[in-house]
Amino acid sequence: MADPILEIEHISKRYGEVTAVDNLSFNVPRGSVFGLLGPNGAGKSTTIRMIMRIIMADEGRILLDGVPVDDDRRRLIGYLPEERGLYKKMKVLEHLVFLGTIRGLKPGEAKKRSLAWLENFDLGEWATHKVEDLSKGMQQKVQFIGTILHRPQLLILDEPFSGLDPINSRALKDLLMAMSKEGVTIVLSTHVLPQVDELCTNICLINRARAILNGRLADIRTDYGGNVWRVAGALDENALSTLPAVTAVRPLGAEMLVELEPDAEPRHLLQALAAQGGLESFTRFVPGLENIFIRAVEEDRAHA
Repeated sequence: MADPILEIEHISKRYGEVTAVDNLSFNVPRGSVFGLLGPNGAGKSTTIRMIMRIIMADEGRILLDGVPVDDDRRRLIGYLPEERGLYKKMKVLEHLVFLGTIRGLKPGEAKKRSLAWLENFDLGEWATHKVEDLSKGMQQKVQFIGTILHRPQLLILDEPFSGLDPINSRALKDLLMAMSKEGVTIVLSTHVLPQVDELCTNICLINRARAILNGRLADIRTDYGGNVWRVAGALDENALSTLPAVTAVRPLGAEMLVELEPDAEPRHLLQALAAQGGLESFTRFVPGLENIFIRAVEEDRAHA
């Protein structure tokens, strides 16, 4: 992988007899949107906490730009934890300036950036209100502003869409896409798989404390899609199943999925369908991330 910004090398974490993370390795490419995924209890949050040195790994190394992460280097990362941690009695602007200064900004610059971001998130009129006066979704936006105020080149976001309505979820997604285009690397841990499907270029899927899928999402889709094709038209399912090299035919809404032998040439299927007449469309089946997630986890559990 060319130029990773974050390298996770064989990290493990144990609590007594329980292994929370087991010999985990993955690289986050610079400028990517990277999905860190897995079912509840898989080890995602433990991994993030080790990256941020909230807890220490028992084994392995974590490198940022090729240098081990220490207490100084972790401040270069923008981190939005799943457990929100705002001081409820502080005023919004005062709180953001405080967050900016502890990340190295001068108070004047922190105030200038905070006011601009509050306006960007339609929170300008709330600058002098206490944090406790804001809704959960508004507090979420304030904490996100605090995460990006020092303009980090690496963002780690743990369940960032939690508490946001569909409009604000869309606004956050658009902002993350814009930041990615500007070169910011984003590590996204969330159960909202449609957002990952749309945003992420690379993923690591963890189950039972280990990585079971890791790499470019496009490559993983191809691997899980197999030699399967979507066909539509006035076609007979029984007739399809008798064609050479066809191993299975399954309905998919108004279409059908036709699975071929691994080495079969799809053009032969296309020619056979065209000869029958009634074919309207013929495209490769590309599985969604939810489908891949479920299949990978179920296969891993079957081998437990």
